[in-house]
Amino acid sequence: MLPVVIVGAGPTGLVAATLLARYGVPCQVLERFPAPYPWPRAVHLDDEVYRVLAGIGMGAAFGAISRPGRGLRLLDPRRRVLAEFARGAGPHGFPEANMFDQPALEAVLRAHLARHPAAVVRDGVEVVGLAPAADRVVLTVAEDGRHHTVTAGYVLGCDGARSATRTAIGSVPRDLGFAQRWLVVDVDTGADLGQWDGVDQVCDPARAATFMRTGARRYRFEFRLAPDETADDFRSPVRLGPLLAPWTGSTPQAELTLVRVAEYTFRAQVADRWRAGRVFLAGDAAHLTPPFIGQGLGAGIRDAANLAWKLAGVLHGTLPARLLDTYQPERERHVRALIREAKLAGALMTAGGRAGDLARRFVAPRLRLLPAVRQHAAASRTPALRGSPLVVRPPLGRTLAGTLCPNAPLPDGRRFDDLAAGRFALVTLPDPPPAVVSPAAATPDASPAGVPGADGAVALLPPPDPRGVVRVVAEPGTVLYRWLRAGHARAAVVRPDGTVLRADRDVRAAYAGLARIAVR
Repeated sequence: MLPVVIVGAGPTGLVAATLLARYGVPCQVLERFPAPYPWPRAVHLDDEVYRVLAGIGMGAAFGAISRPGRGLRLLDPRRRVLAEFARGAGPHGFPEANMFDQPALEAVLRAHLARHPAAVVRDGVEVVGLAPAADRVVLTVAEDGRHHTVTAGYVLGCDGARSATRTAIGSVPRDLGFAQRWLVVDVDTGADLGQWDGVDQVCDPARAATFMRTGARRYRFEFRLAPDETADDFRSPVRLGPLLAPWTGSTPQAELTLVRVAEYTFRAQVADRWRAGRVFLAGDAAHLTPPFIGQGLGAGIRDAANLAWKLAGVLHGTLPARLLDTYQPERERHVRALIREAKLAGALMTAGGRAGDLARRFVAPRLRLLPAVRQHAAASRTPALRGSPLVVRPPLGRTLAGTLCPNAPLPDGRRFDDLAAGRFALVTLPDPPPAVVSPAAATPDASPAGVPGADGAVALLPPPDPRGVVRVVAEPGTVLYRWLRAGHARAAVVRPDGTVLRADRDVRAAYAGLARIAVR
């Protein structure tokens, strides 16, 4: 019996498999298509998700195929700039906006996963049946024209918006009141279009549009379709050319190669159940987010990062199975918050007709004058996790619990994630009371497991065991020191996914938060 079977070899499934493999959990990824999907889809990830990729040893590979974005501009129907929100380097050491081509991302994810013998990707294998039991899940699969069974301890359905896994467990997508039809156009060209290297959002109730550069030669255009229009109306250069012209200018049509012209319905949906016993949903199988804030694919990778360490701990016997119940409450609240932001962004682009257009001309240029709005629009930070025993928040007051610990630089030149390396960490101000840190815990001078060595080998991480906690001292003047002080804390317990479990002014109280989840 396999410990874990992952259905779907998109980025969410591949990241989940890599995380599990690094914890020493054998798994198989079953993909119904015989080869990776060749067309571009997602084009943006923020620095929080970049951090996840770097944490599995993919930082350099993703950096090689991605392009930092400068931020967001709001344009009026005549393409005049209403407001600009810049993005740069984030608190985790990576660009806050990163543009890429999804087939390139999947290729490097597959190549990296192939280095882990504990994980296997099987293409051309379609799951046609699920039979959950108390201690296992039996999958019926179709492969090479034949049917056979695969038995798994747990199943993770990462099989997209039309998820067969979701249907099999009786989960239903709940609509959140958003559906818009858009034309999506990907262009390849060696010509210099001379455009701003960020995202343009055209706020036009008649023809809302989005433009962004996604690579050295790739550009993405999106246009909202009228009720009587389809993608077929724009497959000829004669019809499509006028839509692209504000950005392509005098570039000859012969120098613009259409990679794809497709129609998408942007939706906001969340499945009512993300789990049925030993079967979980992640990514588009669990939720769909309108693309206006670029969080669709990122939400799926966040799902994988949230669930993988919990599942690994349960399978290794170092965490109780009840902690798997925290997955949906934590992730669903987060996803719903991002969907609300995406819907708002979509409304700002298109709502209100002529009156809305006039209001945008007056309001948008003044948004950046408001510090709270400017900070929210420019920064990539996403909402804190809530509603879980793995996020211990005080009844009143601000807290670091549920937020991400910054992947801060350390005095020795490493960063926080290099030291924590997918384990629990206790971050303290200098000189905590004695006998707080577990005798088995690593010290700041210890070599972190799971970090690629000079020879390219990747060591498997230990399971996320709360009895072996890495201690990180936040020295005065450092980012971690200022972070703790700003959070009115002397110590913080950080989970393997980088989320703060508990922060407290009392170091012992913070550390005691681990006792609530330890197996005893």
